[in-house]
Amino acid sequence: MKRTMLAFLGVMSLVAYIQRAAISVPLQEIGHDLALAEPTWWLGLLQSAWQLGYAVCQLPAGWVADRFGSHRTLVVGAVLWSLATAATGLAGSYAAVVAIWTTMGMLQAVAFPCAVRTIGRLFADGERARASGWLGAGMLAGAALAPALTAWLLEQVGPWATAEGIDRWRICLVLYAVPGIVWAAAYWMATRTTTIAAAPAATASAAPMQRPTWLRACGDRSLLLLCGQQFLRAAAMIFFVTWFPTFLRETRGVSLMEAGLLTTCAGGAALLGTVLGGYGSDFVLARTGSKRLARQGIAAVGLSACAVLVGASFLVTHVTGALTLISAGAFAAAFGGVAGYTVAMDYGGERVGTVFGAMNTAGNVGAMLFPAAVGWLVTATGTWNSALVLFAVLMVVDACLWLILDPQGRFLEPAGPSIKPT
Repeated sequence: MKRTMLAFLGVMSLVAYIQRAAISVPLQEIGHDLALAEPTWWLGLLQSAWQLGYAVCQLPAGWVADRFGSHRTLVVGAVLWSLATAATGLAGSYAAVVAIWTTMGMLQAVAFPCAVRTIGRLFADGERARASGWLGAGMLAGAALAPALTAWLLEQVGPWATAEGIDRWRICLVLYAVPGIVWAAAYWMATRTTTIAAAPAATASAAPMQRPTWLRACGDRSLLLLCGQQFLRAAAMIFFVTWFPTFLRETRGVSLMEAGLLTTCAGGAALLGTVLGGYGSDFVLARTGSKRLARQGIAAVGLSACAVLVGASFLVTHVTGALTLISAGAFAAAFGGVAGYTVAMDYGGERVGTVFGAMNTAGNVGAMLFPAAVGWLVTATGTWNSALVLFAVLMVVDACLWLILDPQGRFLEPAGPSIKPT
């Protein structure tokens, strides 16, 4: 049953990432159809609005998952965010599109706190990293597949949309609601009689779960370090889905098509690193019995290696050599990045949804800030080397946070009574 649940979660992450990326491909058409005077500015705000809604609701979504259970929360959430995807396609004005698309982001915030909570309860310590790796692979596969799939779908519905006088991007958004609703129905039917009990190694303490004390939570050193590492890692990794194609075109002189293919290569390396990093982390745990080495140690090594590889790439002018180094860096970062999920599960206990929600909020804030920072840096310095240096610095600091991070006990749970020898 564990494999079935993990397969469902992997498909959910793939579908969710395809849905959230559906609006990026037809942006120019949306601006034209909505008669926007300055489309680049307003469409940029539209995309940022989704990110803001998603980030703001991460922590509340984690609390909802902890309070009502990840199973029902995920089913209801998938139906609602899919309906919001369709409703965006039916919106008649720019303001309505922004409002509904932001709501979609807010609703999709439940997806990964619920998924991580489910993995934490189903899988024992020695299996969690590989399970997290497959969940991450679904995200990366969805992000890589979305642009090509959306472009193909727009082409397929184009003749019918023209004949009916309907904007084809609206049809695409309505159609993208279907996989999410079908997934929710299939997940509910396949798992409705399944009781998700905590794995033996993740059993909660005998003390009843209490409402989180937010003042204590904000001062929790381990949670702050988890949030810090996610902020830095997500900020750096968003480079590959924002500025990387432009970076390749302006620094290596490749065509638009070549930039897209090379970006896909880097994404494929990250996907492979996510899966193998999960297996590698669990292997080290099985061989050494040390969570600190298997989780924090692998994260620190992977992120440090990424900094070195990406930093070295700007010394290489040959396209293949530079891309090889950058792809290897993406692999290394993804290899070590799986640790964030597993440490959140271990430390979160019965409050893993809250812990992961806080961590993912920090990551989304980083992902929002980094593209703007790169744009400012490149404009101010006149060189893309400054962006690579910033990327490498973020990874080095992230590795340092992992070396410091050493959670003891569980989030907001009192330490057990000491036992004095008799």
